[in-house]
Amino acid sequence: MGYVEDLRAIIGHRPIILVGSVVIILDKQDRILLQQRTSPKGVWGLPGGLMELGENTEQVAKREVWEETGLKVEDLNLLDVYSGQDQFSRAPNGDEFYLVTTAYYTKTYEGPVNVDSKETLQIKFLPLHALPENMIGSHRKMINEFIQ
Repeated sequence: MGYVEDLRAIIGHRPIILVGSVVIILDKQDRILLQQRTSPKGVWGLPGGLMELGENTEQVAKREVWEETGLKVEDLNLLDVYSGQDQFSRAPNGDEFYLVTTAYYTKTYEGPVNVDSKETLQIKFLPLHALPENMIGSHRKMINEFIQ
């Protein structure tokens, strides 16, 4: 079990603050790497995830990208930190949380894309002007802010 699962076993569904990181990864054609997730099923988003104890946000970003895509990312540039009332979410199981998400961007990565079938249905580089309709809303906002 990870930190969040351990915490949930103690507090149940009550609202908590969770910290995570996502990464906008661009290839040489300026296409963005998106992940179609298994949960919520079929929804597209940026690679990333939640912080474990002792990590900083950049370590979270690198670890999560590696776990979800098989890519090693470097030269992470800070886009912004997203927090507040509009970052509230309720999971299908009733868990409530406020996310504090650090968003990075990079063009520096190595390795072949490797799909982790536990978390991912597919991973694709897509043109920035052709984002999927079914996306995590906060990730779409981050990408739009990056484009501007």
